[in-house]
Amino acid sequence: MPRRHDLDTLRVFAFALLILYHVGMVYVVDWGFHIKSPTLLAWAEWPMVLVNRWRMSLLFLLSGIALGLALARRAPLRLALARSWRLLLPLAFGIAAIVPVQAWCEARMLGTFDGGFGMFMLRYLQFRLWPGGAFTGAEYGFTWNHVWYLPYLWTYTMLALVVSTVWHTCGGARIAGWLCTRGRWLLWTAPPLWYLFALWVLDPRFPSTHVLAGDWFNHARYGVVFAFGLLIACSDAMWIALTKHRHRLLVAALASGLSYLGLRAAGAWLPGAAYLDLLSIEGWRGVVRIVQTIYWWTALLALLAWGARLLNRPWPGLRYASEAVYPWYILHQSLIVFAAYWLIPYGLGPVREPVLVLLITAAGCLSIHELLIRRIVWLRPLFGLPMRSRPPAVQASLANCLPTSTR
Repeated sequence: MPRRHDLDTLRVFAFALLILYHVGMVYVVDWGFHIKSPTLLAWAEWPMVLVNRWRMSLLFLLSGIALGLALARRAPLRLALARSWRLLLPLAFGIAAIVPVQAWCEARMLGTFDGGFGMFMLRYLQFRLWPGGAFTGAEYGFTWNHVWYLPYLWTYTMLALVVSTVWHTCGGARIAGWLCTRGRWLLWTAPPLWYLFALWVLDPRFPSTHVLAGDWFNHARYGVVFAFGLLIACSDAMWIALTKHRHRLLVAALASGLSYLGLRAAGAWLPGAAYLDLLSIEGWRGVVRIVQTIYWWTALLALLAWGARLLNRPWPGLRYASEAVYPWYILHQSLIVFAAYWLIPYGLGPVREPVLVLLITAAGCLSIHELLIRRIVWLRPLFGLPMRSRPPAVQASLANCLPTSTR
């Protein structure tokens, strides 16, 4: 099976975008985050809204594709053991050693803890409940903050492996083949219809929590793209169809994205406009949900289609960047929060402060990954990497999910 460089590149792009997005969270108005600068940027909301509608869905979509490609070569039980090691060990390490930096900075900014980091860690590692509001997740005794993606991905992966075993026993290969060819219309339409249902029914009742249990809206939107990626992973017919329709998908994504922004802007800036009387409030919310659904789905498909068309070739640094994704993902938000916590008292303004937060974050991720994680054998598994770096020919044959490169 040839290496899928387009999926590697999309994964690097998705996590680079995640770092920019989390830097923006420090400065965007009215969006809660672990630390907020008094220097807020009103304009930041608009590009962040545009990417927020599909950024995490893209990661779960790529992970579903990766699992589908891996299942074509490895037994489900072996794959379950490998994925558990590569996801749960970094999750535990992140909770115990990386994420507490954010909790400490947040508690210091809120005034709920006035001691140093060492004193905070002595209390945090007891995993006892904290007073309510001490920091995000204090009511659980610990927090996983941005590494919530790992338990979600592990859960979806284990469920998929169980279902795939039953699926193949019941002749699922024929069903999958039909879905990706003559039944392709069902694959095109079922995910967005399910997402629209989730927006309408689940989102108002189950707002996003990232605590895994009871987070039904997030499970609905991320689970469906994960399953879609799993189904299309090895289907040449589906990838050919995607690239064939890439222009239409791009036009639809751009048009629906701009329409979605326009609807949000109109609601925010023109609350008394006469045209708003044409529909009830619920009616306008329905229009927004429909446009959001179209944008979400066409953006994801357009990224896959254009990636397959333009990016399925190696480029200098791709192998290094693909390996670096997992460590950078684990490190980045703690570095962002710490950098902001350190810089905010200096009042550097709306340009220098966010730029420095981004530069410190990138420099920290690069130096810790390059000087420590890559070179210390026992550190590598804690950040999702194999114990020893493998040569390219061997590395190209490895199965992937979030932490490893795609094929």
